[in-house]
Amino acid sequence: MIPVNTPVLVGNEKKYLAECIDSGWISSEGPFIERFESALASYVDRKHAIAVSNGSAALEVALAALKIGPGDEVIVPTFTIISCVSAIVRAGAIPVLVDCNDDDWNMSSSEIESVITDKTRAIMMIHIYGLPADVDSILAIANRHNLFVIEDAAEMLGQTYMDKPCGSFGDISTFSFYPNKLVTTGEGGMVLTNDDNLAERCRLLMNLCFQPNKRFVHEELGWNFRMSNMQAAVGLAQFENIDISIRKKRETGQIYQQLLADIEGVVLALPKNNFATNIYWVFGIVINNSTINKTAQDVMAMMSEQKIGTRPFFWPMHEQPVFTNSGIFNDKKYPVAERIARQGLYIPSGLGITESEQHQVASALKQILN
Repeated sequence: MIPVNTPVLVGNEKKYLAECIDSGWISSEGPFIERFESALASYVDRKHAIAVSNGSAALEVALAALKIGPGDEVIVPTFTIISCVSAIVRAGAIPVLVDCNDDDWNMSSSEIESVITDKTRAIMMIHIYGLPADVDSILAIANRHNLFVIEDAAEMLGQTYMDKPCGSFGDISTFSFYPNKLVTTGEGGMVLTNDDNLAERCRLLMNLCFQPNKRFVHEELGWNFRMSNMQAAVGLAQFENIDISIRKKRETGQIYQQLLADIEGVVLALPKNNFATNIYWVFGIVINNSTINKTAQDVMAMMSEQKIGTRPFFWPMHEQPVFTNSGIFNDKKYPVAERIARQGLYIPSGLGITESEQHQVASALKQILN
């Protein structure tokens, strides 16, 4: 089986984990937490970084830190992972959707101003699948309308926008360290900001709102979203090899671009947009069903028969049963997201993939699509 992702743990992971065990610092109070936070903050040019238990927790903390709650509206792309919208809904706020671009699959910045109301408080700017969103346009809109910007850079550690690091934009930004990311802690996330007060609120909220001088007297409800010292140890070891991981990802993408260039009726991941060269967090393809009479699900099933893992594209938020059944969204259509959700998939492209495996994947895909 060629899995869709294989993490690589070949640095100081074992050494740092042994340090945790030998020292007894295995909880969230060990020294690797601060080292990992400092390394990430410096790398993405942020003043503060707060390690949390996962990327979804990072989004919930970010919204709570900004005091976004009942009745507030947050603009978000419909083409994204459910964590983004579920965090908005759990905060009691209202997600307001926009469609995505046809080429780089990021949120359509041209649609944002048309959905702003007097209840709009924030834009959740999400970078998708390896290329950054239109940061300057989104920040300009936010400035004109006095809105917060939450930058979800979960898939984009190591990527830049106009040579500035993703994760450095907006009022607050978030990362995920799930095993399919360029840096993994198994499960884990990070909240980053330049604002001292926001950083203090994030640290309070992710740690059950324990007060410094009255630890067990609580004036606000928070969460136990702490990252362990052992997770941070793995993350720091992973981060030490970030440049190697970025280079590997881009090489993997370039190899697929060459191997799959002659397939008709398939749109390959865009090599670059106006803002950056693709970091190929995943290598996505979109099937033109007017040329190839197969859906993404058809192709995925046939790839599975050849022992090759794949994943579907995100399913649009406005078509999620958990939201449509509760009447959160109206009946508006988002045609680009609807099409690529049905016709898009991504193929094995993790850091552990070999070039010979890529040739196997490309050969199988060509056979199926031809």
